[in-house]
Amino acid sequence: MEVSFHWSTLHVPNDDGPDGHMDAYFAFPGEGGPYPGVVVFQEIFGVNEHIREVCRRIAAQGYVAVAPDVYHRTAQRLELGYEPEDVAQGRQHKDKCTVAGLLADTRASIKALHDRDDVLNGKLGCVGFCFGGHVAFIAATLPEFAATACFYGGGITTMRPGGGEPSIKLAPQIEGRILMLYGDQDKGIPPEQVEQVRNALADAGKRYEVRTFVGAGHGFACDKRLSYHVGASNEAWKLVFDMWSQELGKG
Repeated sequence: MEVSFHWSTLHVPNDDGPDGHMDAYFAFPGEGGPYPGVVVFQEIFGVNEHIREVCRRIAAQGYVAVAPDVYHRTAQRLELGYEPEDVAQGRQHKDKCTVAGLLADTRASIKALHDRDDVLNGKLGCVGFCFGGHVAFIAATLPEFAATACFYGGGITTMRPGGGEPSIKLAPQIEGRILMLYGDQDKGIPPEQVEQVRNALADAGKRYEVRTFVGAGHGFACDKRLSYHVGASNEAWKLVFDMWSQELGKG
């Protein structure tokens, strides 16, 4: 399917940023529709080429994807690589994010999707990677999201952006179906944390699946990283698209 893409500037109501505006990257089928909409949350490295490629990959399957620049309060369109200095810089911006700000950015992205003529007015999908996987877990508490996928979302059991109880405490508030994707070689998310997530979702009676891929480490779905695992990535994406097809329909 032919894909189009561009950056747009969104208004973020009641934003605590410098001007109440945020850039976001859109990718969408070049013609036809309407299609289901999906919000894509970045790793700590910004809406970089990997995240933009993810948006285009999603669009090629018949969805309209938007990746909000959630670092816009501290750096606009920050784009980092994967060297140690990039990791350090990305973490500095991640540590300045708050749940309130992230939810404001998410709601602005939801509105932008619903305002488009090529997006269905029904439920939306959501996906995030690394820090964005954590953000997607939080965003899944919003009623607009029918199906959320979290790729190796770190810190869900140990912290909450901006402070407060760990985000795992939000499990009872999750509205739709959620898919948690991990690698068994991920040094930053040990098996006991994965089990905590599984138990919290089960105890809350949610529609969930936790899948751990053997031999995969952190960042296994990013082909820009040394940890890329093609088998785990392809299998994980199949699970995501199958879920979205069932919950959102296809374009």
